[in-house]
Amino acid sequence: MKYTEEHEWLREEDGLIVVGITEHASEQLGDVVFVELPEVGAEVAKDDEICVIESVKAASDILAPLDGEIVEINDAIVDDPGKVNEDPLGDAWFFKMKASDLSPMDDYMDEAGYKKFIG
Repeated sequence: MKYTEEHEWLREEDGLIVVGITEHASEQLGDVVFVELPEVGAEVAKDDEICVIESVKAASDILAPLDGEIVEINDAIVDDPGKVNEDPLGDAWFFKMKASDLSPMDDYMDEAGYKKFIG
């Protein structure tokens, strides 16, 4: 897995990139009460604001980590936003995308780098 400075994780799976938020991010947000995901088929550019998360503490945006197309979203977290707090690194992924270029993933942190980043 790779990690962004915006506390997102990325994992390659069957040629797609699965994206979610880290456990650290879910803890900082507190109880998540609302998630808005992008449309399937949407073409996104790196750093576009494409998801909205609202918690009892704050609202936050998720940025596209890569250029590409959204090919699947996780409706389960729209129906039950609390899943984001329960399993942020597993079942509470946000979307899957087909990246037009995977090379920017090399710029993201590995797990050790991320742990150092959140210190």
